[in-house]
Amino acid sequence: MTDINQHLVTYRDAVHRIKGAILQSRYRAAANANVEMLSLYYNVGRYISANSRTGKWGTGAIESISAQLQGEIPGLHGFSPTNMKNMRVFYEEWSPVFDTNRQTVTADLQDEDDSLLIRQTLSAELDDLIYIAFCKVGFSHHREILRKCKTYDERWYYIVRCADEFWSYRTLKHHLGADDYNAYGRLPNNFILTMPDEKTAKKAVLSFRDDYLLDFIEIKDPDDYDERDVVNAIAADVKKFIMTMGEGFSFIGHQYRLLVDDEEFFVDMLFFERNLQSLVAFELKRDKFRPADLGQLSFYLSALDKYVKKPNENKSIGILLCQEMNRTVVELAVQDYDKPLGVATYRLGTGIPEQYSSLIPVINGVEQIITANSKNDSKDGEDD
Repeated sequence: MTDINQHLVTYRDAVHRIKGAILQSRYRAAANANVEMLSLYYNVGRYISANSRTGKWGTGAIESISAQLQGEIPGLHGFSPTNMKNMRVFYEEWSPVFDTNRQTVTADLQDEDDSLLIRQTLSAELDDLIYIAFCKVGFSHHREILRKCKTYDERWYYIVRCADEFWSYRTLKHHLGADDYNAYGRLPNNFILTMPDEKTAKKAVLSFRDDYLLDFIEIKDPDDYDERDVVNAIAADVKKFIMTMGEGFSFIGHQYRLLVDDEEFFVDMLFFERNLQSLVAFELKRDKFRPADLGQLSFYLSALDKYVKKPNENKSIGILLCQEMNRTVVELAVQDYDKPLGVATYRLGTGIPEQYSSLIPVINGVEQIITANSKNDSKDGEDD
């Protein structure tokens, strides 16, 4: 029996090792395939740019070439006219980074027979960590980043996040829409005064946004909702809230119960942030920031540190979410507390697609007319 158990352990270990080798091999194959695809698209984009921007090709050339390619290679994907133009943009936007001498590169595009030369240069040039991240990101992600980001710093920010956190295309679009690049690191806070060292305080600042887009919570009337409704909606789809906050957060609970000398108190939302090794309490307020709101949150942090925090964990952090804030007022208010506190705003979805937002006044007007008519009908019924 002992021999059988030993064999089972050996087999499990063998399965684990072989499985790991298979998954690593698949990952490397996918990564290499992505490098080849990006290199191909980059160099095809270079060729299209060199010929279409100079007027060498006539009007409709890209459409004609795309159609002929489909005929030459049945089942070919990724070479529609639109995507070939995206390849041109891909090359033109990144060529200042990857091509040190653009004139030489352009001259290298054609041989004596005026035929296409695809130089596989991109993969050879991407040897730094940030360029490795570039190679991990798919072309659709690159296309969306180029559409939304104009500076290289902003582009690199999203490329690295995509590579490190394995963002899907949909997740990337969400973070672009939420303007992560400009939102992180701007949270009004007192971390530098309340955390053990400057390095930890800076890490904490970069872990939180100053504005959270909660577009997965749709409300019809922004003036008609309750704070608890929003908290419950977040708890019902906490995965999307964590996606909004970023990697590192683990959900503990909403309306988290704290018992202090037989008195009950409830934290709206409680998380644990792995990078900071801290409990994070989120308290949501429907209205504009009021300094008095920080007192309640500071008390929750004291209770969490005393009754919930583990000995090896850092001090609990509190984030107050409100609809509006005056940054000067917030910065003055948080300085008076000895607990790590920050204040951010949040935005909810309206339930109205962006392209129809101009119709909101019309919709509201129609609703008012219907309401008024309903009241008149009721009065008429009463008179009868």
